[in-house]
Amino acid sequence: MENLDNEISYTLKEKFIATFWLLFLTFLWGLTFPIQKLILTEEVSPFLYNAIRFWIATFLSAIIFKKSDWKRGFILGIVMALAYATQTWGLTITTSTKSGFITSLYIVIVPFFAYVFERERIKLLQAVGFIGALVGMYLLSGGISGYNFGDFLTTICGIMYALHVVLITKFSRRVSEYALLTPQFFTVALLNTIFNIFYAGGNQSSWTFSLNALFVAGFTAVTATIAAIIIQAKYQKVVGNNVSALIFVGEPIFAMLLSMLILKESLTLIQIFGVILMIMSIIAGVLNVSRNETDKR
Repeated sequence: MENLDNEISYTLKEKFIATFWLLFLTFLWGLTFPIQKLILTEEVSPFLYNAIRFWIATFLSAIIFKKSDWKRGFILGIVMALAYATQTWGLTITTSTKSGFITSLYIVIVPFFAYVFERERIKLLQAVGFIGALVGMYLLSGGISGYNFGDFLTTICGIMYALHVVLITKFSRRVSEYALLTPQFFTVALLNTIFNIFYAGGNQSSWTFSLNALFVAGFTAVTATIAAIIIQAKYQKVVGNNVSALIFVGEPIFAMLLSMLILKESLTLIQIFGVILMIMSIIAGVLNVSRNETDKR
């Protein structure tokens, strides 16, 4: 049986506005990579950092947004917490390059969950975009070799991220996007605090937190957490899960460009070709928005 929520139609203008905000969201996500790398090199526990970031987000969202849907928010929080935990744990075993590539595979996993939960079928132009994105991400990351347990954990992370994307679309069609914030952030904060207890293992240094780390945690709590989830919940349902996933290809692109600007990193010719493929994949997703609207007329 088709999901009745999918019958809601949006104008071409609304879809392009949604596309703009989702692209802006990928900029916010991409910005977190270089600035978090700066403070995580200070030997701040990644679980503690995540906990502080989401406790701040929980506190702010609870003050600003009064109504909460604890059932759906709790489900989203568990999925997000598992994504963060497996990514962090996996990163201690595998390389950052492999972690970045495997995590980004959530983009091509989204269509599977989109069909399971929303009966959203992938279209030809989208399929081309996903193939281009996959090749582009592989070239940008430099590829992977020697699949290990850390890579397996990171694969779980990618699956959880993909599930989170689709569940946000599904839930935001039923309740206000603001009702999903506080319970989701609270769940992630609580679980990361518990994870850090086991990660610390009696080591007091795992509970140290610098002023710089606190500033970055606060910044990412407002931008890449609260604002990001609001944008996702408000606009993913407008363009659909598959188009949203193609737009999210912009995250590793912005991460690389901002890392070049902030961390003075550089790109090889192969990586530049990968970026070009990924940009073309985003264009395929945007064109699909326009094409869908034209087909209805």
